[in-house]
Amino acid sequence: MDLSDEDQNGEGKKKPSPVVTIAIIAGLSVLAGGGGWLVGNLLAPAAPSETVAAEVSGAAGDQDGKKAEDGDLPRLATEANGIVALEAFTSNLAYPADNLVRMEVALAFKDAPDPVLAEAIHQDIMAYMRTVSLQQIQGPRGFQYLRDDLKERVDLRSEGRVTNIMFRTFVIE
Repeated sequence: MDLSDEDQNGEGKKKPSPVVTIAIIAGLSVLAGGGGWLVGNLLAPAAPSETVAAEVSGAAGDQDGKKAEDGDLPRLATEANGIVALEAFTSNLAYPADNLVRMEVALAFKDAPDPVLAEAIHQDIMAYMRTVSLQQIQGPRGFQYLRDDLKERVDLRSEGRVTNIMFRTFVIE
């Protein structure tokens, strides 16, 4: 018996019902979603609860003479911690001159922070960024070289009183 005989008798292959197909797809979607949720909960760290955030906020107490508001986490970059967050600045690069860089950095002081020294370092970083070309800071290696150069300049300017420079934002337009 060949295939033409089966088709004539009506015993050929039947197409599956659309209802069965939709049910199978829905069941597999629910199974995949549940598996994704399970794996996500196993791998991702648990989010801190509101009570932990309230404890951290309450432990911080007064900051700069102001009481921390409910739900606000304490700001870690404070002069009490020896960290001075410098003002963000925008500067053009040496080449191409139409590219701009916007940076916001913080300085970690060894002892008590010195605002005058921090402002001098801020101006020095701004002046240095005007001498850098885009090709020098492209990619991870270029960014690391920039970070090392700025760290060296900060060390020279501060005479060892600044232990670290931290990039808070770094955007090239």
